[in-house]
Order: sequence, then structure tokens, then C-alpha cells
Amino acid sequence: MSHTVVAELVANVWKVTAKAGDTVGPEDTLVILESMKMEIPVLAEVAGTIVAMKVVEGEVVNDGDPIAVIEAD
Repeated sequence: MSHTVVAELVANVWKVTAKAGDTVGPEDTLVILESMKMEIPVLAEVAGTIVAMKVVEGEVVNDGDPIAVIEAD
């Protein structure tokens, strides 16, 4: 079953810390967003394998934009 992790706010993608093919757990950081001089980690939410990363460093995401797709274990 696929799970899509989405942005919860408008922010810049400061750092991408995971890539397609990585195995992640529910507390693993996928990306770090930057908004108003604050760094906000985005967590995997479920255990599984990343199928696709939907963001790149430097881009702007809006509330609800997909960040990653994870194939849950």
C-alpha cells in the first residue's frame, strides 16, 4: 500500500535527506523545510521503501504538495 507524505505549510525545501529506494521508518527525516528562518523536518510517517521523492532542494512547496511516496511494509 502506498502512502504519500505531503507538506503541511508553505516553505522552501532546504535539504533532501532521503532518496528513492531508501528504507525508512516512521520517525526518519525525509526532507528539511525552511520557513521564517525555522528548520522543519518532515518525517516518513510509515515504515517502508521510498518509491519516489517529489521535491528537490531549493524549490518551494505549498500546503498539501506531495513530498514523497512510500510503499508501506
